[in-house]
Parts: sequence; structure tokens; C-alpha cells
Amino acid sequence: MKSYVLFFEQVDRSSLPYVGGKGANLGELSKAGFPVPGGFCVTTYAYRDFIATSPEMVSFLDELNAMDPNDFNQLRKLGERIRIHLQQLEIPFHLRNEIIHAWESVGKEYAYAVRSSATAEDLPTASFAGQQDTYLNIKGQDELLQHIRKCWASLFTDRAISYRAKNGFDHRQVYLSVVVQRMVNPEISGILFTADPVNGNRKVVSIDASFGLGEAIVSGMVSADLYKVKDGQIIYKNISEKKIAIDSLPEGGTVKKDLPPDQQTKQALTDSQILRLAELGKRIEKHFGSPQDIEFCIENGKIFVVQSRPITSLYPLPDIPQEPLRVMFSFGHVQMMTDAMKPMGLSVLRTVFPKKVFVEAGGRLFVDPTEVLRTKLGRKILPKVFKNLFDEAFSHALSEVIQRPEFLQIPPKLGFVKSARRFMSPIIKEVWKNLVKRDPKLAKSKVESFMQKKWTEVREELQGTTGTKRLEAVQHQLSILAKDVFQNLFPYVICFPISFLLLKKALIRWIGDDKELFLLNKSLPGNITSEMGLQIGDLADLVRELPEVEEYLKHTNDQTFYQGLSNVHGGEKFKRVFDEFIAKYGHRCPGEIDLTRPRWREAPVQLVPAILGHMRSVKPGEHRQKFIQGEQEAQEAEQRILDHVGRSGLKSKWIKRLMEVYRHMGGLREHPKYLLTLILDECKKAIMAEAEELVKKGVLQQAEDVFYLTLDELIQLSKGEFKQDVVSFIADRKEKYEWHQTLKPPRLMTSEGEMVTGSPRKGEFPEGALIGNPVSAGVVEGKARIVLKPEEAHLNEGEILVAPHTDPGWTPLFQSAKALVTEVGGLMTHGAVVAREYGIPAVVGVDDATKKIKDGQMIRVDGNQGFVEILSDENG
Repeated sequence: MKSYVLFFEQVDRSSLPYVGGKGANLGELSKAGFPVPGGFCVTTYAYRDFIATSPEMVSFLDELNAMDPNDFNQLRKLGERIRIHLQQLEIPFHLRNEIIHAWESVGKEYAYAVRSSATAEDLPTASFAGQQDTYLNIKGQDELLQHIRKCWASLFTDRAISYRAKNGFDHRQVYLSVVVQRMVNPEISGILFTADPVNGNRKVVSIDASFGLGEAIVSGMVSADLYKVKDGQIIYKNISEKKIAIDSLPEGGTVKKDLPPDQQTKQALTDSQILRLAELGKRIEKHFGSPQDIEFCIENGKIFVVQSRPITSLYPLPDIPQEPLRVMFSFGHVQMMTDAMKPMGLSVLRTVFPKKVFVEAGGRLFVDPTEVLRTKLGRKILPKVFKNLFDEAFSHALSEVIQRPEFLQIPPKLGFVKSARRFMSPIIKEVWKNLVKRDPKLAKSKVESFMQKKWTEVREELQGTTGTKRLEAVQHQLSILAKDVFQNLFPYVICFPISFLLLKKALIRWIGDDKELFLLNKSLPGNITSEMGLQIGDLADLVRELPEVEEYLKHTNDQTFYQGLSNVHGGEKFKRVFDEFIAKYGHRCPGEIDLTRPRWREAPVQLVPAILGHMRSVKPGEHRQKFIQGEQEAQEAEQRILDHVGRSGLKSKWIKRLMEVYRHMGGLREHPKYLLTLILDECKKAIMAEAEELVKKGVLQQAEDVFYLTLDELIQLSKGEFKQDVVSFIADRKEKYEWHQTLKPPRLMTSEGEMVTGSPRKGEFPEGALIGNPVSAGVVEGKARIVLKPEEAHLNEGEILVAPHTDPGWTPLFQSAKALVTEVGGLMTHGAVVAREYGIPAVVGVDDATKKIKDGQMIRVDGNQGFVEILSDENG
């Protein structure tokens, strides 16, 4: 039998569909013995029966679902009509009686808080906080019924309708319960977060408190005191000036009043109360199993909890212990791909790299270098590496964490230093030989010989078997890949940043500045990704001669891309050249470290914007001319350096050697990633072939569903050992992936969940400038073109590329860009190196650049000092 009213003691988590998030949480707290003022929930059955008495509500809800969520005028008018209608609707007699009976049972002499509790509210991934209304100090039967009806109507406030529409909730599927809770008349109220809501630290309890009712804090009328507690100790206090308080009136309702001067700056909570609250909060968190946002109040010295809900804004933690303190950095920020990844993509990378070091959180990978940082040498070297390879803020953040007493007091694991030395010693010897002895010109042939051998080995093994054996072969090849690449390619590639730093130091000491160094970076010999960019330019030049092909490319799609070319004049000619490009680079794409991303061979239309953009912004043959010019500029810079230093003697010999190493090894920096993506693509072909077989057998609904499984799970599935319902399992994974996509990953986080940002770069910058890191010299002005996905790019001549990040899949756009601005990156990351090679200014690590800069705005990019100025507010 459906109940219209349930008392808190009758309610728990399973009651969510009937009492909403707020009601279910209060029921849980009551049942668990936490100090919750008594009350009851008017269930969603009551709401449904109430609106069922209205013949107009069906058409109202249909109108809401058909409405454009961005049409605020229509939204406001429709919401107002629904609210007025509901507030005039009579509550059915039987429902009215049940509510009055519950009210009398708790005590009609009390005042009550009447709060809305929606079924899509206070959920782990959607809080809906503040979307519906709350009414305080409600007294008497008639007032209670009136405010319950107001709560029901508040399901259709402008903000509630808009929030649901934008978050994809069907208005017909969200129901409202009303929480009726005995009012406490508190001296002090506040909000307690069991994790720091600002930086995410799960061990820090953060408490806001002020005098009177908590409404003054929630509504922002008063600046509350802020207290922070960690491990049973108060670690921070900020006593605010609390000028006003909201109190209950004896006859019902509330009043705002001024506090006397001596109370305004008084600490609202005693130290003892702060610690008691923190301990209570942690017990509530333990009960719910996740960090909580708790509303509390104190009446006559007794603490009451009036609400608890999950904190939905925290970035998820990796599955590792919080203690002892560990530090992790975002692999996506290093690889210039910060988007969430599907489970298969994550598991493949965690097969390639050590699982203990590469941990997953929020659909991203984080690298845990803690054991290295436990050593003195690691603490000395790694922050410098971060500063030179990534950015200063990254380095500052890392340095700040590793100097904390709780980090320093933990020694490295027994035997770690010895095993690290044993592993690294032969590699360091190889690096030394490459730096000072071997001919750098021979490095390319050695590297590419290994790459060809490795790729052939993987391809032959995967093509020579099927079924579970093929999937196990995929797993085996991935598991040995990192070690092979590290031992065979790392000794060459690492010489590029080492020679860069040594050259920089030598040039500053012997010449006085390092300006020539950036010219040496131009047109590096043998850079496989730069060559890819040049071939895109060749394709664009070919299309210039084939107007029908150009027109075709503007309207084509992936499914008919190749077939359609046969019907266009010049299509076969273009197809032959394009096929050659795909044969060499078809395994690449934006975000290519994620195996689940569609490759260019699978989705060739991704390349069309780059080809057409090149035609618009680069003259015929100009890309090849620029490359030759870059080579000449690099040679001239080399000659000027030698002229300055002298052409004989140890200085000259040393700097000449460094320049040779720098250019030839720099040309190899993209080779390891090229090999990784080649092998990932071979593995993808094998995985998709097995997925198609599982579709034929009816195990999977579609082949792409395999991306929502891990590699281990897929192997279990192929063996028939997967124990769960595959369809519902994959549906849950898809939902989780959608949530992960909404998260913004931190650059650096600790095992306690703290997001450490580091202090921003200091210097004299123009007012309002967006500060980043200078990685490619020069100052230019131009129109900003915001590009979130390269396949959707529309760059014109003289425009500045503003992107969240770039990786080799973005390279085709660099020929067209006048300058580069990205949100993540550092001195040696992809965008920076390619920008220097192409000779365009670049500033990276500009927080929220794609939001702060509007598409079409005129901006100035200063790649010398590392900032961006917005020159006009107008965008075109």
C-alpha cells in the first residue's frame, strides 16, 4: 500500500523514490542514531496524487519537455503559469488528513521547517542543491498545508526547470517529496564539509558557522567564521565580522536583526564545539560512505543535524590508501589530452605502464612518482624536470608537497634505490654515449630500425591467431612495450631536453642570452610529426588543383568518403595520394594515446578541416618553403653561435657537439609516441575483430561497446567467464563515463584528494593579462579562434589557435595558425616544440583560456614573457 506520509524512522536509502534525496538522508541519519530533530516526509505518492487532480498538468509537462532550455523568456512564463496553477489547486481531503495526523503526532505546538526533497536531488553525481524552496518557522495547520503546496509548486521555479533541462532530466520523471522537520531555535548554525570543498582534501573538515539560523549563511547575507580541522587538530581559523543574524519569530516566520558590536567579531563556535562537530561529521561520512555537506545547528549547547548530502564537486580519488601521503600528477596534462577516457583506453595504458605507478581517477590516469620523491636525489631532480619540461606552477606545487613533514618522514621502500640504480645504470651509460661519443646523424636509422622490427613483431603475432589467444597476445605485447621502448628509444630521445638545458646554460654564460636557441629548434631533421604536417600541406596544394574534390570534401562523411571520391573529377588522383598518407599516418588522431578514439583510417573526415584550413591560410608551396627557410635560419644561428664562441678550442667543440645532438635527437622526440600509436592501432584492430565476433554471437549489442570493458574483462568475456549481465554492466559504465566527461582533472593531487595548484608565475604583466608560460618566442596580434576539437576547426589566415591542449593529432593545424595558446603544456610538450619548429609564438598553461577568450576576439600573444592580452571585447 502506498503511503502519503513516512516518519524519519521509517525511511532509509531505499526510500529515495518516495521521499527524495533529502528525506532519504534524514531517515538514514535518524535510524543510525544521529541527533536529527523529529519530523516526517510527505511522499512522492502525495505529490503525484495532488497533480493528478489537475487535468492541465499533462499538457504543462509536455510543453516543458518540448521547450528550448536556452529560451529563458518562455521558461519563465511557463514556470510562473504552473506555479500559480498548483498553488490554487486544492489538496485532496484524504491526503490532507494524513498530513495533519503526522503533524499532530510530532507535536503541533512546534514550529517546522518545510523543505522540498526531489527524487533527483542530493545524488552522488547531481546535488540539485537550492533548486527548490525551503520555508522556516512555519506554525499552525493552515500555514503548514499552504507551505507544503508552495514546496510542490517550487519544483517549477525557473532555476529548477533550467537545471533539469540542462542536465537531461525528463520533467515528467522528477517527483517531489516534502520534508517537514521540527524547528530548532539555535544560537549558532552552520555548514560542515567533511572534505575541504576548495582543494578537495578528504582529511580536512571545513566548518562555516554564524549566529542564529543557517539561512543567513546559505543566502550569503553574512560572512561566516571558517574553521578547518585535520586529524583532530584545529589547523585554521578565520573569525569574520558577523553583522546580522536571522532568528525565528514566536508567531512564525523569521526576522533579520543586527548583532551587537561585541558579538560581531566573537568566535561563533568554541574550540570544543569545533572538534565535536568535526568528529560528528566524520562519523556521518563513514555511515554514508562518501564526503558529506552537512547543515547543523546548536540549541542550548546541543548539536543537531538538519541535513546531509554528498559533496558532488570533489574530483574522485584513485583506489589507493590516503596514508602515508602520496603525490600524483596528471598523465593527461603531460600528454596534452585531458579528456576522460573509456575503460578500455585506461586499461590498455595501465597494461603498457606499471599499474602501481599509473593509477586511475575520474576516467583519467595519474602518475605516482612518490617512491622516487622519497629519495633525496628524486626530490632534488624531479621538481627541476617538471619546471623545464612542463611548467613552473607544476614544479612549485610538487616542491610544496614534498617538503611537508608528513611526506619527508616516510623513507623510500627497502631496496628501491638499489633496484632503480640497477635498472637505470645501463640506460644512463647509453645516454652518455649518445651525448658525447656517437654520431648523432646515425641515431635516426637506429631508432627507426628498432621501431620497424617491433611493429612487425606485434603485427605478426596478432594476425597469426584469433579468439582468446589473440586477446591474450594483445595483453602480452602491451605489457612488454614500455620496457622495450624505454631501453631502446629513451637513451636517444632524452638527449633532446638534456642538450637543450646544457645549450641554454652555455649560451647564457658565453654569449649573454639564449635567443639563438629557439632558432636552432626550427625545421628539425627527421621529425616524423612535422613531416606529417608537411604532407597535409601537400594534400592541400593538390586539392587547390581539383575544385570538384574541394567541393566534395566540404560535404563528405566517413561512411562514403572513399566511394564518393570515385564519382568526382580528380577524385582518383586525390585518393591515391591520400591513401599513401593514411598508410603512413592513418593510425594517428587527436587524443591518440586513447585506443578508443577513432583513428584517421577509420574517420578520414577528421582531416578535412586541416586540409581546407591550410588552403585558406597558407599560400601554395609556402609550407615547404617555410621548412627550408627554417633549416637555413637554424644553420645561420649555428654559424653565429660558433662565430661568437670561436671556431677552435674546447668551448667551440663542446657547443658544436651540443647543437648537433640537439637538432638530430630533437628530430626523434616524436618517434616513441609514433611507435606507441602504431602498436595501439594494431591492438585496436585485434580487439575490434574479437568484438565483432561477440556481436555475431549476441554477447555484445554493438562492437564499440567493447570500449566500456577493461582488457581483463574482455578476455573473461571471450572465455565465457564474465559473471555479470553484459548489457546492464555496459550501460552503467556508459553513464559513469558521461559523468567523468564533466569533471576537470587537477594537474597535481595527493592521496588525500588535495588538488595542489602551486603559485602562479610572478612578473610585471599588463593589467588583466592572462598569464601562462612562454615556450616559443615572438609577439603577434590576431583574431582568436577557439578550437575544442581539431576535426571541427575552421582556421583562417592570420588567426591564433586557442585550444585546451594539443597533441600530434593537432599538428595539421599548426601550418595555419599565427600563434598558439593552450590551457595545459610546458616547455618540452608537443605544442611548444612544434610551435618553435614552425616559428610561431606560443603561450601554454593559460588556465581556462578557451573560456576567458571569446571566439573572434582580437588578442595579443606574447611568447617572450608568457602572457595573452585581450585587445577588444567584441568578437566577430
